[in-house]
Amino acid sequence: MPRPSFAIHPAGAVALALALVAGGFAGAVDATQALAWTIGIGFGLTLYHASFGFAGAFRRLLAEGRGEGLRAQMLLLALLVALFFPALEAGSLFGAPVRGLVFPAGVATVVGAFLFGVGMQLGGGCASGTLYTAGGGDGRMVLTLVFFVLGATLAAWQGELWLDWPALPAVTVQELLGPWPALAGSLAVFALVFVVSAARERRITGTIAPLPVTGGRFWRGPWPLAWGAAGLALLSLATLWALGRPWVITAPFPLWGSAAVEALGWDEPAFWRYWEDPARIEALFRPILADRSTAMNLGLMAGALLAAVLAGAFAPSLRLSAGEAGGSVIGGVLLGIGAMLASGCNISAYVSGIASGSLHGWAWILPALAGNWVGLRLRPALGLAVPAEPDTRRKFYRRSGRE
Repeated sequence: MPRPSFAIHPAGAVALALALVAGGFAGAVDATQALAWTIGIGFGLTLYHASFGFAGAFRRLLAEGRGEGLRAQMLLLALLVALFFPALEAGSLFGAPVRGLVFPAGVATVVGAFLFGVGMQLGGGCASGTLYTAGGGDGRMVLTLVFFVLGATLAAWQGELWLDWPALPAVTVQELLGPWPALAGSLAVFALVFVVSAARERRITGTIAPLPVTGGRFWRGPWPLAWGAAGLALLSLATLWALGRPWVITAPFPLWGSAAVEALGWDEPAFWRYWEDPARIEALFRPILADRSTAMNLGLMAGALLAAVLAGAFAPSLRLSAGEAGGSVIGGVLLGIGAMLASGCNISAYVSGIASGSLHGWAWILPALAGNWVGLRLRPALGLAVPAEPDTRRKFYRRSGRE
């Protein structure tokens, strides 16, 4: 039976999307924040129109042997290291100082990535996927986002339990190998994964899904996955230039939750060990809407809403099954805790970490895949299908009857 939804007149949906987009500019505290909001809108449009995700790609890879999504990720990473490594080596991009996201790789990275992987499959999305599908009107993912923030806040509250776990020093492959060997080696790994994925898909399914570069409709979608990879790479480069560091998503989540805890009078997060870091405590004492990562996340959701309106697919759902609700609650909490322990999510640890050359980005992916494997096997206990749909990439466009 189709999930109930409420109807919104197309003119009303357009007005809502445009109001949210314009409201972000009106509320920007400075030009940089307005730029972060604009880039976030671009991320939302790109993610939605390309249906570029990680949880669904890993689900199809592990459950069906289909590696199209993984190969799109390899294309994205190849573009990113080719764009980022020279800029990071120079220390500037178009005259603006830049730095990578480089964190220690250790026990917390492995445990956090594993928990995040389990959460991806139970909660129905990753960090970017949760934001763009919630912005596009998926009620289940709004619930996942709420508990994602809760999990991140719980991890921040209990930071003294995990912040001192053993870890290697923060180091990059550029420091270990030199900038150009590191670039060549990274590209070789991506090419190898691409080829092995294609060979495995042919062996299991008898075919290899291509990554076409033509056939998309720019404004209304859908886009080929290759367009999504290119768009995300260019927007990530714009983020590096505008904010001086790569794209992150989950960094604001404990900030949002801690602000709620303080506003409700439950505790004083400023005394939590997690917030003792000078950079973090500064963010805690500023208004939430002045936080640039928050502006980018809200812009991403507004961009996804705009994309859904352009696609004629904005139909917010109202009802969840008990299994979907349970998956969102459990999966969301695991996503939040995992992202905190691993110093990032599929974006700030995996994508931006590898784009920065950080070893913690490389250390993230294997335990995350193991967590996805476990999460897939836990889905039936909640009444969630494995796989979720025959082809999740086009679900929004099928719902609108356009594909």
